[in-house]
Amino acid sequence: MTDTLTIALSKGRIYKETLPFLEEVGIVPADDPEKSRKLILDTNREDVKLVVIRAADVPTYVQYGAADVGVAGKDVLMEHGGEGVYEPLDLKIARCKLMVAGFPGARPQRPRLRVATKFVNLTRQYYARKGEQVEIIKLYGSMELAPIVDLADVIVDLVDTGNTLRANGLEPLEHIADISSRLIVNKASMKMKQARVRKLIDELRVAVDKRNP
Repeated sequence: MTDTLTIALSKGRIYKETLPFLEEVGIVPADDPEKSRKLILDTNREDVKLVVIRAADVPTYVQYGAADVGVAGKDVLMEHGGEGVYEPLDLKIARCKLMVAGFPGARPQRPRLRVATKFVNLTRQYYARKGEQVEIIKLYGSMELAPIVDLADVIVDLVDTGNTLRANGLEPLEHIADISSRLIVNKASMKMKQARVRKLIDELRVAVDKRNP
């Protein structure tokens, strides 16, 4: 795929919100990833392919050059560490907040605060900056359940509307970061395919600015 520009995306919200930007710069996928079993999707341009993978894997594919560029949430980039990639553009899509959440006014009964999250590295860094030692439990889903069944005192998770938290008696307690999706670029691709990558970045920046005047 040396002559091909490969773009890594994840299914779901990021894919759906990235598509209009790609269309605006003349890139249209030939297949629907929700229906196709293909792992590499063709586009209307012979020199552009899409790989649709798990959100958490996008920075890794870009870092190691399996994809030239990708779109990943800032939460995923913070957890990954961002090594080996440039982050030239905030696409300002898939916006939400990374929060500590739990029962309002609850006091932990354990010697150390116990935190459930899928963002283990990010959470450890956040509490280290506060000078707090915490016990971290890694979960992959149904995060709100952890405080309810006393698996954890609080959770660290993405919050959009907050409806799921409120439905389970929880509420946001601490704001960690504002999250949106970013365009990321492999460092070698930025040198080897500079003209094409730079053109894509510039065209996407125009598309983002149109949407966010």
